[in-house]
Amino acid sequence: MSLDTVNPTTTLDVRRLPCELRRATIIESFDALEPGQSMEIVNSFDPVPLRQHFEERTLVGFGWDYIEQGPEIWRIRLTRR
Repeated sequence: MSLDTVNPTTTLDVRRLPCELRRATIIESFDALEPGQSMEIVNSFDPVPLRQHFEERTLVGFGWDYIEQGPEIWRIRLTRR
């Protein structure tokens, strides 16, 4: 059994959401993850402020890995540790 089968990655494309809903939607989805699970965020820009927010607020560890870095699409794998 592959790791992807055990811990499937959810893709959350926030490009069509209003900016004011993006952060809350991503945080809510992250909080629903079990340790070791990941989600992929698809955005139209580099969400550096979101990463800073996670560094300041998260009580659990997290991983932040760029899969694609623009210029039109940014994809980040966010893992709950």
